[in-house]
Amino acid sequence: MPGLDRSRAIRLYLPPNYDESKKDYAVLYMHDGQNLFDDATSFVGEWGVDEILDQLYEKQGFELIVVGIDNGQAKRMSELSPWENAQYGKAEGKEYMEFIVDVVKPLIDKNYRTKSDREHTAIMGSSMGGLISHYAIYQYPEVFGKAGIYSPSYWYARGAFEIVEEKPMRKDARLYFFVGQKEGEMMVNPMNEMVDLVLAKGHPSKNLQSIIDPNGEHNERTWRSDFENAVLWLFQ
Repeated sequence: MPGLDRSRAIRLYLPPNYDESKKDYAVLYMHDGQNLFDDATSFVGEWGVDEILDQLYEKQGFELIVVGIDNGQAKRMSELSPWENAQYGKAEGKEYMEFIVDVVKPLIDKNYRTKSDREHTAIMGSSMGGLISHYAIYQYPEVFGKAGIYSPSYWYARGAFEIVEEKPMRKDARLYFFVGQKEGEMMVNPMNEMVDLVLAKGHPSKNLQSIIDPNGEHNERTWRSDFENAVLWLFQ
């Protein structure tokens, strides 16, 4: 990871027909790679990304490459925010996203059959991963055309609101917001505030989804329950 003097594991999901086909595939980049595919590597439970996508392929031929970037464990809070927080320390999100954009994505595009344009490239994460996904689509509109923003930690820094005020969002960008009602007002209210602000800045409502799950909690089980809805809407 240039600029951070660290290395990071990358986990890859390929569609079931990848080896037999000659197609190019859309790509979803996801944070907290340890929690995406396997209970054995997650201390909080997994999203079940591979099982869900396998089922979508069987049911309706939906195909997608997923690239999971492992979190930095003790460094996670710093790496997943480009904005400083007095309690949690310095911001390393700028360098983390430069790693994804300048190192990971070129590596994936070179070695796998991808549709590398922004229209077929998305980024997604939950909690602090939701915060950095928000930053990513605003900071790199030429790279990412879609973002899944789950239970975003907007409480962490007002910078997320400032970037919306300062940077125009491309009208064709697709934004999927999700939060669980049981996560509490500290999570629900800022997301509602953000959705209102994005729409007020002129983003078309047809390209924005905002979901509040009345039974949703701040955990992988909740996010897993909605993952199919998100990817189908983002890549429709």
